[in-house]
Amino acid sequence: MVIHMGRFFKLQQYDTTIGKEISAGLISYITVAYIIIVNATILAVAGIPMEAGIIATILTSFIGCLIMGIWGNTPLLIIPGMGLNAMFTYTIVQSGGFSWQEALAMVLVSGLIFVIIAFTPLANVITSAIPNSLKEAITIGIGILLILIGFENAGIITSADHTLLAIGDLSSPTVIATFIGLIITILLFIKNVPGNLLLSIIITSFLSIWLGGATFEGGSFSMPNFHEYLGVFGQISWGQAGNIIFWLTSLSFAMVIVFENIGLIHGHSKMLNRPESSKKSLQATAISVLSSGIFGTSPTVASVEAAAGITAGGRTGLTSIVTGLMFLISILFIPVIKIVPSSAVSPILILIGLLMLQNIVHISMEDLTESFPALLIIVLIPLTYSIADGMAVGFILYPLIKLLMGKGKEIHPALYMIAILFMSNFVIQYVF
Repeated sequence: MVIHMGRFFKLQQYDTTIGKEISAGLISYITVAYIIIVNATILAVAGIPMEAGIIATILTSFIGCLIMGIWGNTPLLIIPGMGLNAMFTYTIVQSGGFSWQEALAMVLVSGLIFVIIAFTPLANVITSAIPNSLKEAITIGIGILLILIGFENAGIITSADHTLLAIGDLSSPTVIATFIGLIITILLFIKNVPGNLLLSIIITSFLSIWLGGATFEGGSFSMPNFHEYLGVFGQISWGQAGNIIFWLTSLSFAMVIVFENIGLIHGHSKMLNRPESSKKSLQATAISVLSSGIFGTSPTVASVEAAAGITAGGRTGLTSIVTGLMFLISILFIPVIKIVPSSAVSPILILIGLLMLQNIVHISMEDLTESFPALLIIVLIPLTYSIADGMAVGFILYPLIKLLMGKGKEIHPALYMIAILFMSNFVIQYVF
């Protein structure tokens, strides 16, 4: 069985082992387990019962990681996307006036559009239309966002709705544990200690408990309410299908999903040094988005936290499958997720973000028509706390600046259409 597994996932070809993949999968799960509670909480605002939202998030993440592992054979993680869940709840349901059942129909439509793009030459057209400077900028911007999330989770930086940043209580046990944990994490990583990130999480967790910033209390088994979940599974409403706003919003949703995933997958593929894996990874992500509407949650993405598993040595789909199985197990043991304190996860996120910042050397600063749109993406992704909005500004300004500078011939025709679609998304999202 081990031999067959090694052949299927090409472990030897990608210079990895089953042990490394399992370790990377566990680390990946620890870094993304927060999505179970966070996503369900946001969906609850839209009207989806909390318990049902938890189950939907877990099942969607399990299926998504399974598809990615088997079809894409990459260590990417598929979970409901932060930002997309906010768009689902606050933009479509609350501001748009649609029910959560109608919003799930939009997720399904968006997934169908994504599948069509991912399994046709359109994916290559879109990918080739995006300049390298913008691709690199997305990776860097996400890196800064990860650092910000890491500092916020630890309480080192505080904010009100991510709009006003301030220094937190530096004397708190959580902050102290995070600072010490960050030093430990960096040292273990630089020294290339086997299982360095997992070891860092364990050491920092115990350190946080010792300092009084966390506790082991509360972890127990519990059976979820599947009866409540049946009231969400497959509950898709087409009641607004005759409304043009329904289709425009679905198209806008799809556009954000497609470009956000293209940017994320490009960044992860670059970390893996496997650009050829992007196509199947994109296809696996598209199928997962399609299933999101059926399972009852907002759209999935190739999570940014997959970088943790990659950094920990994950190279194949086995890492993703291990993470998916951990999600499935967590359906019976949800309270345990809360045991690992933020002070243990934050140093990992900060380290990964720092590593992603190194991509800035690949952006040419001499050509300002290339660097300015890229730098705006880098700055606006963390400032707006939205990968989609940060991308949008850069993608709109890039062709506009090129055109005004008489360099319109350098622009792929598809990029003009992409810019128009992003502009339309802004109009629909913020005007209507």
